[in-house]
Amino acid sequence: MSTSELRPDLVSRRSLLSRCAGGGLGIALIGSVDGLFGARVARAGAGDRRRKPGPVGYGPLVPDPAGILSLPAGFTYAIVARSGVTTLESGQPTPDDPDGSAAFVRRGGNGSVLVNNHEIGDSETHRVPTIPGLTYDDKAGGGTTTIEVDKNGRRVREYVSLAGTHNNCAGGRTPWETWLTCEESEATLAGGKRHGYVFEVDPYDQDANRDPRPIKALGRYAHEAVVVDPHAGAIYGTEDAGDPNGLLFRFTPPDSALPLAKGALRELADDAGRLAAMRASTLGGAHVPDLSVAVAPGTTYRVTWVTVPDRDATSVSIRKQFSNAQITRSRKLEGMWWGDGGAYFVASFARPSDGSAAAHDGQVWFLDPLHDTIELRLWFAYTPADADSDPDGPDNITVSPYGGVIIAEDGDGKQHLIGSTDSGVLFPFARNELPGDKEFSGPTFSHDRKTLFANVQSPGHVFAIQGPFHKQC
Repeated sequence: MSTSELRPDLVSRRSLLSRCAGGGLGIALIGSVDGLFGARVARAGAGDRRRKPGPVGYGPLVPDPAGILSLPAGFTYAIVARSGVTTLESGQPTPDDPDGSAAFVRRGGNGSVLVNNHEIGDSETHRVPTIPGLTYDDKAGGGTTTIEVDKNGRRVREYVSLAGTHNNCAGGRTPWETWLTCEESEATLAGGKRHGYVFEVDPYDQDANRDPRPIKALGRYAHEAVVVDPHAGAIYGTEDAGDPNGLLFRFTPPDSALPLAKGALRELADDAGRLAAMRASTLGGAHVPDLSVAVAPGTTYRVTWVTVPDRDATSVSIRKQFSNAQITRSRKLEGMWWGDGGAYFVASFARPSDGSAAAHDGQVWFLDPLHDTIELRLWFAYTPADADSDPDGPDNITVSPYGGVIIAEDGDGKQHLIGSTDSGVLFPFARNELPGDKEFSGPTFSHDRKTLFANVQSPGHVFAIQGPFHKQC
């Protein structure tokens, strides 16, 4: 079966909260994952809702004659930026490896402002230029660029907003309209500067980005993504690391810093507030050392938070400061998104060979901060023989204003953007046709809902996708 023939009718889930019924604005997914996401089925129970007969999504993907990005009929794409080809205002080429991203409304309302991470380590050709005043460590090649586009998705300008950071992977948008960019690193580079921090980037005010300062209160580890609780001010973060596998963190700011606002994180003392790691237990009280054992959507664990002894990892990585009996680990903790009063977070895959207790091709969890629980919302079966037509490795995730979510795939075989209906049926929305089958990253919608921005990490492309978007129920 070709990837353009992926059968969304093979996937169904029970909807907890339907946007089309006026019930909410978040991810309305729980239940089975079969066909598109694996042959084994994990049912949601008697309440499982089947979709009504009729088309799902936007139809089959039409192969792109240019060999770049295949989309459903009626949709078009524009290349907003291309690594090594388009040019920054400072004269250098667009840096390599675009990853996590967020779109903000452009001043005047005409278009969007994108803040793009660049997950650059040591070997990339096109590094983020070390612009004076915007550079943390001139030995590091990562950072962020800011791109302005008009309402039609056409590029207006692109410039460096943060330089001298390392492996900027994902991050998170704040309620006060800034971007928190995360270093997926624990490196100490030549010259002695340590990495593994979060930095705040203002999409509008370059002066606010000058003299970049790591937010050390959020800890030093292989940060992947973050979300901010807009009510309590807590900040949650995922860790993508192994040997041992990573942790989920919660930072509780001091009362004196509340309510958090633009610039407040930058002013925090390095030891401000409390950084803690998640410990999950069954409802019966049994400790859960590894999230990979959960296979049934609806599985719910209680969580408590264990204070990190040395948040700056002075001599030992934070995840190595705990025994397995103290905390709960997960392989490949990836994207996060805040909604429905809590945090959705993704585990991309797990294998016994990487230290996990069980194998899967992805999980999506919901963390409820009011009830101190996490609930498994989606589970993707491990299907190694079907890499092209059965997407695996969910990574970045964003809510769709048209219902459901958009998930960026970073797995084996062909790479897709996967959409979901509001009732939880999945469908392929885009397929990467560029050489190398590299991952999608950074899906994010414009404020007017007319454009979906998304990246292919290598060769680095930033796309603006437009077309007949409509409600997906």
